[in-house]
Amino acid sequence: MSSKEAYQRKLEGKLKEWKADFDKLEAKVEQSSGDAQLDYEKQLKSLKHRRDAVEERLAELRQASGSAWEDVKHRAEGAWAAMEDALSSARDRFK
Repeated sequence: MSSKEAYQRKLEGKLKEWKADFDKLEAKVEQSSGDAQLDYEKQLKSLKHRRDAVEERLAELRQASGSAWEDVKHRAEGAWAAMEDALSSARDRFK
């Protein structure tokens, strides 16, 4: 397995983990009310945008060939880090 394939599988696995986290957060949104619910919905929407960015980088990674995939990998890592930070923050706020 090439390093590109390994990285792709790692990112795909992380996206699956994030989906489970999103499901938990969405359940908390549904259980909340008032201002808290609005705040949670706003955060969840922001998280979904970040997740979409990671998915776009993954699609680019799948299409990239040769040395171009390294450039895509760097962009994916930036999107990944932003998603991790945002999700961590959301978990803390949703407690």
